Amino acid sequence: MVALGIIGAFLPVMPTTIFLIMAAWFFGRSSPKLEARLLADPRFGPTLIRWQEKGAISPRAKFYACLGMSAGYAIFWYSTQPELLLAVIVALLIGASALYVLSRPNA
Repeated sequence: MVALGIIGAFLPVMPTTIFLIMAAWFFGRSSPKLEARLLADPRFGPTLIRWQEKGAISPRAKFYACLGMSAGYAIFWYSTQPELLLAVIVALLIGASALYVLSRPNA
């Protein structure tokens, strides 16, 4: 998960945070030393700690997450020209994901 998170930090089409959240969760159950090291990281640690403690996401991260979801839907729509039913199903799934992100407390 850490390796995928690092790759995501450099590739714009791959997420970083979700892989690091999963890595912290797995480390918390298998290796407290590695979890502490990940949480102490100056770049990712504060975000992971806020998520673990409060389930909080910063307003900036919410904005970029929703922007990315919107861009992803636009690319999907443009590149596949889906039929109406598929377009609606994908829109509902992305919309539900955006609502979840927006419903989290602000960090």
